[in-house]
Amino acid sequence: RRQLTGIYPRLLKTFEIAQSVMATESKPKTVLVTGGAGFVGSNLCERLLKDGDRVICVDNMFTGSVLNIRHLQTDPNFKLVIHDITNPYQSEEKIDQIYNLACPSGPGHFLVDPIKTFTTALFGTLNMLELAKQHKARFFQASTAEVYGEPTVDKIHESYRGNIDCTGPRACYDEAKRAAETVCFDYWRMYKLQIRVARIFNTYGPKMHPYHGRVISNFIRQAIRGEDITIYGSGNQQRCFLYIDDLIEGMIRFMNSKDEDFIGPVNLGQTAEFTMNHLADLIMLLTNANSNVIYKPLPADYLEKRRPDISLAEEKLGGWRPKMGFLEGLRRTVHYFQGIDINKYPPLRAGWSPRGLGQNF
Repeated sequence: RRQLTGIYPRLLKTFEIAQSVMATESKPKTVLVTGGAGFVGSNLCERLLKDGDRVICVDNMFTGSVLNIRHLQTDPNFKLVIHDITNPYQSEEKIDQIYNLACPSGPGHFLVDPIKTFTTALFGTLNMLELAKQHKARFFQASTAEVYGEPTVDKIHESYRGNIDCTGPRACYDEAKRAAETVCFDYWRMYKLQIRVARIFNTYGPKMHPYHGRVISNFIRQAIRGEDITIYGSGNQQRCFLYIDDLIEGMIRFMNSKDEDFIGPVNLGQTAEFTMNHLADLIMLLTNANSNVIYKPLPADYLEKRRPDISLAEEKLGGWRPKMGFLEGLRRTVHYFQGIDINKYPPLRAGWSPRGLGQNF
């Protein structure tokens, strides 16, 4: 009886703690997403709204599109702000979390205006870190596998320091993202800012820009238009492709992790490898295309392979790992492309600005 008398208060206390944790986890948050009208950002905004959060989508529409988030604008918990984060941003609303995704990311975008790419990745990140500091908000930095450059190892662990040409054509993106990681960790060390730094590997899925410059969007666009599918090099280069839903799940788990010491960097990617030739065959099969495959010389800084080690994410993010099968993910992506008017997503041009878009908003 004495033993039971001691057990009940402990059980009650445990129950009260569990209720408190559940209440904290279920409390809606105000989340700011930079680059929220882009490929990853729009999918993230959609998921956050489904989870019951209030979302402030900040985008200058340089590479994003209002078409990606138009269906969200009737939600009272969604707010679209047209703003370039290379300029400071102030929010009257208290912000709990910031996902910093704003930056041209595909070669078809970041090579169009390399100065814009560099300033957005670095100065934009600085401005958002300042905003996070003001609001005492947790800050998620969407870094990239590009910080590793051309790997000299078969499987890339977070401890790998990289192999990058700092003066090459892709350096505007690679080096700016490396510098952005640096400043995130400096804010953590100097101001105790809660940060989360994720290195995102090749990702695909609905809402990819047709002219993003990544191989999957290129191949699908060319196939459904009946154009030649362009492969650079022999086609034996290998890539790993992560489906967008799997990425978003990993990002949210990382952002909301209760392990205060786990701040990253952490790889988020897929480990299964496919050659460019195999990918072209799959896309022609799924689109029922009669395209010819043509081979062109490799561009500068083109990588032969890049395969992530995701063991840290699996260990720290509650057993996270990609669930979507590649064929099913491709099928969904092809279905998305077949349902949009590609002419409404033109190739990016230097000097573009959102001014004058008028009724597009």
